[in-house]
Amino acid sequence: MVLSALSGVAASPAMAETLAIVGGQVFDGTGTPARQSTILIQDDRITAVGKNLTIPQDARIIDVHGMAVTPGLYDLHTHWTASGEPADFPAIAHAYLASGVTTVNDFNEEPEAFAPLREWLTHLRSPHVNFAARISTPGGHGADWADQGTTKWISSPGSAKAAIDSVVAYKPDLIKIFTDGWRYGRMPDNTSMNEATLAAAVAETHNYHLKVLTHTVTVEKGLIAARAKVDALAHGLQDRVLTPEEVETIRASGMGDIPTLSVYDPDKWQHSADHKIVSDHTLFENALKNVKKLFRAGVPIGVGTDAGMPATPHGASTLHELKLLVRAGLTPSEALMAATRVSATLLGQEGDRGTIAPGMRADIVVFDGRPWRNIADVHHVAMTMVDGRSLAGIGSVPETSDDSAWAIPATAARLIDDFERPDGRSSLDTLRKDTMDRGPDRTEEVSVVIPRENGKGNALFIAARMADKTDAYAGVAVPLTRGSVRPVDVTAYKGIALDIRGSQCQTRVTVNGTVGMAWTAPVAVSQNWKKIRVPFSTLQAADPKKSRAWTGKDITEVETGQSCPAGQKSWLEVDNLSFY
Repeated sequence: MVLSALSGVAASPAMAETLAIVGGQVFDGTGTPARQSTILIQDDRITAVGKNLTIPQDARIIDVHGMAVTPGLYDLHTHWTASGEPADFPAIAHAYLASGVTTVNDFNEEPEAFAPLREWLTHLRSPHVNFAARISTPGGHGADWADQGTTKWISSPGSAKAAIDSVVAYKPDLIKIFTDGWRYGRMPDNTSMNEATLAAAVAETHNYHLKVLTHTVTVEKGLIAARAKVDALAHGLQDRVLTPEEVETIRASGMGDIPTLSVYDPDKWQHSADHKIVSDHTLFENALKNVKKLFRAGVPIGVGTDAGMPATPHGASTLHELKLLVRAGLTPSEALMAATRVSATLLGQEGDRGTIAPGMRADIVVFDGRPWRNIADVHHVAMTMVDGRSLAGIGSVPETSDDSAWAIPATAARLIDDFERPDGRSSLDTLRKDTMDRGPDRTEEVSVVIPRENGKGNALFIAARMADKTDAYAGVAVPLTRGSVRPVDVTAYKGIALDIRGSQCQTRVTVNGTVGMAWTAPVAVSQNWKKIRVPFSTLQAADPKKSRAWTGKDITEVETGQSCPAGQKSWLEVDNLSFY
């Protein structure tokens, strides 16, 4: 997690009041034609909708005469990552509110981060965020950039059940399973998940009354997902056009589809400086045709974007997705329903939100236009309301700085980790992360706490076989707060102290910060233990194009690791990691 806590704006406490939204043309999300109606809201719920309602005398009136009123929009596939646009949590939240999005699924976070992020969101103006626990295969898509603290690896029904059982302790809102090693058609496939393993993972997830979405982009894997009772595909099928028989198999299964056309749209790249193209016109046209086939057959089509990926900005991509669904064959009204009631249904939230009706959550968007006639009018967002509170546009209160603990870094404790806790967690009660290099071919790494000689307590032992590439690396990061969410201030200290020994490879200490920042310094090691100090003044930006000057006020992790020649085995031991 590399998200900035410094740019957030606190949401005002919820006000117990009655609201009346008057004068708008209400598109309620059920398929009923829009009509002028008044909406009454008490606290976070809609209490009445109608043309001739009696408005309570104490109601606060929001006048939207001539405008369009719809349920809040969904984005069922996003990644709140520091490599996206925008890059930090508060700015991402604001981008969705500015686009009328009131509920999103975040597929980026490690389960350790769920609780602190949920707490942080209570201090921010934000849409509702559903956090997904991630499951993949060894070497699979989604397992090629993080350790198993973020993405569990499974390859059999037994390991599938165990993985689901382990992640539900973190209270995920849903499960994402990376089943298809075929990624974007322009790079080698990763490993794929077999049907028995997927079916076991889905069954165990359903035992916990959670929904399963899958990264599946090929027809054959889509059919496997349908047979495995997956709730919805998290992408469109695009390697070829579906046959009528295949469409019927998917329809009969009850599985939905979230096409994420925005991330695959090839036309967007002509305006982007990022040339890592992940789509082409043939695949995209297949995806458009399959969306139309599935929709006309009665398969539920939801709205998601894969925002956070290259050239797929948060918020704006959700609105672009609606236009692409219309291009695929949906009417503007049907596209709006896909972004509201249908998406809510795919998550099992249709009884709580997704339509404008008495008893439903007051998640509401006002547009200047008629988006059910002209889908381009979704770009004219005049107000976004979440839980009965206007957070953007008409009726919203001015943003103020947040003086809560989440607006400023915590003070760093001196001891980072002495590796003595018997439960495998750090001295700070955080979960250590294996930080080997990224990619389908990754360094094989094992980290474990072992006894030191002569009864000197325990130490962290890292063993690795370096991948066959020039940037092979193995390391371990110790988060300074749970999930690396809240940063800490280390300006009271001069540097990092540790005991270390290991293979005579290039060894370094790295300090990670918010929004992808990192600073590093080399250290010399041998097979004998020695105590070293790494002054902050010796740290250099790991990536000069990304990391700004060191301040020490927004630090999230301290990491040690080695880079060795390709294919070489290495080892490293670390103890008594602290600030001095």
